[in-house]
Amino acid sequence: MSLKESGEMYLESIYVLCKSKNSVRSVDVAEHMNYSRASVSRGVGLLRKQGYLEMDADGFITLTAEGAEMAEKIFERHTVITNILIAMGIDAQTAAEDACRIEHVISEETFNGLKAHYEKYK
Repeated sequence: MSLKESGEMYLESIYVLCKSKNSVRSVDVAEHMNYSRASVSRGVGLLRKQGYLEMDADGFITLTAEGAEMAEKIFERHTVITNILIAMGIDAQTAAEDACRIEHVISEETFNGLKAHYEKYK
């Protein structure tokens, strides 16, 4: 299933939070993304309907296998593109911000080519 940019951003944020915390709730996502709780609640609800995450009765969020796979893919894109831009001399903050935009629109073919090139020459 294809996700819109906002859904990808939520998944990536949840993935990053899950890596650094034992448990994640919508309020954590809202704080991490600097979004309102209402926006996060809507986004999380949509991702849950699409099968990317689950939420227990206490509001704790876990990624499904499909959600974790998608989030890892998005996070990898972000990380690789950021590293490529930094290697090109772009400052780290600008590289991360630009990578965040690029990761949502780049094709799989182009990303794989960039990644292979970067791995070969880094």
